Amino acid sequence: MYRIAAYRQLKNRASLNWISLFSSARSNHTLSFATVKAEEVSGSQPAEVHNLVQGKWTSSSNWNTILDPLNGQPFIKVAEVNESELQPFVGSLSKCPKHGLHNPFKAPERYLMLGDVSTKAAHALGLPEVSDFFAKLIQRVSPKSYQQALGEVFVTQKFLENFCGDQVRFLARSFAVPGNHLGQQSHGFRWPYGPVAVIAPFNFPLEIPLLQLMGALYMGNKPVLKVDSKVCIVMEQMLRLLHDCGLPVDDVDFINSDGKTMNKLLVEAKPRMTLFTGSSRVAEKLADDLSGRVKLEDAGFDWKILGPDVNEVDYTAWVCDQDAYACSGQKCSAQSILFMHENWRKTTLLDKMNELAARRKLDDLTVGPVLTVTTEKMLDHATKLLQIPGSKLLFGGEALQNHSIPEIYGAIKPTAIFVPLEEILKDEHYHLVTKEIFGPFQVVTQYKDNQLPLVLDALEKMNAHLTAAVVSNDILFLQKVIGNSVNGTTYAGLRARTTGAPQNHWFGPAGDPRGAGIGTPEAIKLVWSCHREVIYDVGPVPQRWEVPAST
Repeated sequence: MYRIAAYRQLKNRASLNWISLFSSARSNHTLSFATVKAEEVSGSQPAEVHNLVQGKWTSSSNWNTILDPLNGQPFIKVAEVNESELQPFVGSLSKCPKHGLHNPFKAPERYLMLGDVSTKAAHALGLPEVSDFFAKLIQRVSPKSYQQALGEVFVTQKFLENFCGDQVRFLARSFAVPGNHLGQQSHGFRWPYGPVAVIAPFNFPLEIPLLQLMGALYMGNKPVLKVDSKVCIVMEQMLRLLHDCGLPVDDVDFINSDGKTMNKLLVEAKPRMTLFTGSSRVAEKLADDLSGRVKLEDAGFDWKILGPDVNEVDYTAWVCDQDAYACSGQKCSAQSILFMHENWRKTTLLDKMNELAARRKLDDLTVGPVLTVTTEKMLDHATKLLQIPGSKLLFGGEALQNHSIPEIYGAIKPTAIFVPLEEILKDEHYHLVTKEIFGPFQVVTQYKDNQLPLVLDALEKMNAHLTAAVVSNDILFLQKVIGNSVNGTTYAGLRARTTGAPQNHWFGPAGDPRGAGIGTPEAIKLVWSCHREVIYDVGPVPQRWEVPAST
């Protein structure tokens, strides 16, 4: 009876908040959860971002000022926690037991509550006022075209729709196996870790942290969420929306800090599992510091192979342009290197890719600021590649002109550099060529029929195995390439791409036991729960049983 009453109380509270949100959005064209207006965040009207711990929004003694990536004005102030202010966060995580906030034997009404929260949040993100708010807020902090930003909101909404109603408790579905004798059965359950951490990057300020955060909650964990300070305002506003949709305010802690302080929190609080999405260097450090209790969705030097069967040149060129340069190349799934069969070199593919890249303009943010690599570093990398024998600039290779993007960020034209396959495979060149440049930058090369083994050798030597594409409808060619590669999300066929929407399929690396997925029930269960086996053995004890001899 207590559990039923508790669930009804949670549901009634959520319904009241939801009615308030819906009425406000529809009648006044304002959003009850929002503390900012996306269009008004500027140097003259800076926004503030706070922390959430133990159910309370808090400030800090230290404010980090974020510069507008389009004009360099200080436009967001983030209350960043310092090392002396960590104790409330450590204490909050320590209150969560290892068996979680809920599990199949404890507080199952929470599965239903989170299904209701997902329903309401999905519906909210479907409201034009709300989706437009988040799309424009994303654009302000991680500049990309409105279509790309709105696509991020759409994927997030669809993910939430996928876990409405009973779908959350279905994630905890168990199985039973008959035992050896009457009264014995073994049951396998998905079990939470308890206190956990989510660390999310800048490039998808809503989609990545929200999908991983909700996965953690669905399985019964208590997460602390850390998002790159440059874009943390998006998830701060999303958390406020989730609270309006019925999420208990003490279910999630939200911290803003620098990397050193966050590392100290993880070492002191000892979360049972930490999900990290970001650079390989930081991922490896966390794996060491946290004794391997991590799941990683780290960097990807993502490849695309164009097979010998040439079809739909215009379409293929457009997909290559989108994969390499949408969001200014700041996707972990962005096309980093293109292996082109010599048959494609005889077509207009490269000319069309050049034309499509030239259409991208700063005015509509189809190309824009690069937030982690400066212009100087990207152009320096291009210069080094062009020193390789046989290399040449296909297009780009220049800084953007007539803009006010601050120098701490990068701004270059979409760039492609051709490097001969034989040179790529040389030890003195391979690591330079396969260095990930998180911007509008790709390497292009060419191979012949008898050089496919060289292409496969190049793939084998790579360290990051996130996404890949094999553009061919030749099934034997597909089998050859897929069977000799490992990337966790691999698209195959005429319409293959390297970038995609992860709410309808697994998205994550392969080849590493620490690899994390996102988006699907399988990803959520892998990352945010572990297996627990409960063996029931209730008898009866056989009649006339006697104590046997020692063994």
